[in-house]
Amino acid sequence: MITFLSGGTGTPKLLQGARRLIPDAEISVIVNTGEDIWYQGGHISPDIDTVIYLFAGSLNTDTWWGIKGDSFVTHEAINRLLPDAFMSIGDKDRAVHLARAEWLRGGMTLTQATKRLCSHFGTDGNILPMSDSEWTTYVRTKEGNIHFQEYWVRHRGNTEITGVVHVPKRQPPATPEVIDAIRRADAVIIGPSNPVTSILPILSCIGVREELAKKKVVAISPFIGDSPVSGPAAQLMKTMGFKPDSTGVQAVYADLVDLFIQDIRDTNLVQGSVRLDTLMKSPDIAEGLMREILSHVS
Repeated sequence: MITFLSGGTGTPKLLQGARRLIPDAEISVIVNTGEDIWYQGGHISPDIDTVIYLFAGSLNTDTWWGIKGDSFVTHEAINRLLPDAFMSIGDKDRAVHLARAEWLRGGMTLTQATKRLCSHFGTDGNILPMSDSEWTTYVRTKEGNIHFQEYWVRHRGNTEITGVVHVPKRQPPATPEVIDAIRRADAVIIGPSNPVTSILPILSCIGVREELAKKKVVAISPFIGDSPVSGPAAQLMKTMGFKPDSTGVQAVYADLVDLFIQDIRDTNLVQGSVRLDTLMKSPDIAEGLMREILSHVS
């Protein structure tokens, strides 16, 4: 079994390739929940939903969020009533958020709710939230702390930030399912997701680092040169005191990683890294990258 640590864009692209080579039932994905938000009566778990929709064959891979072909009738009606609404949510996607909210309010854990959604969508992958405890990512601005979704979706990352904080401060425990997925893995792959807001929350869950120290761990840099392939990783890395490039990513994971992969075009060479094509513009490229990774861990 291969276990992935995943955010919402970079790692799901790699999962496209992995699923061509490995049966879904032999893939576990531990997913960031730091970006979850209660919004308009629903509970949005964006990274979990992206992975579920990917495995179900319903992900909108033009945007890498939401359900392909979804309608936005409810969103348009709500926006006329609530002009300050900042998240565009499709009707089928919203149904998932509302159902999950009902289940959570009724006492179900996020792991149980995710399992129910996987069953509903007919997915065989072992998709796991990093924790059943909320641990929400905020960024610090001159006006105060704002939720990561406000920073990235409402402000498009164009807001000066001076720090990243989590609420509550106490680190959350990893679930037993997460610990088991790491223990049973032949290798753990830290995908090319945002190191600060996608991967560090997972690594912060109590018990995760201790288990990873016992496994073969591969990490893939989301940077090519001084720029991330997508998302606000550069600004966030600077804010956390890391260089916004592959050398900074390697520093984030240094004590955990046995094999570090960076792109063949990357100009910031990390000593000892493996150079591969990590710019996954198609499922074929993702498959080729995954094939190379498996050759190094088998």
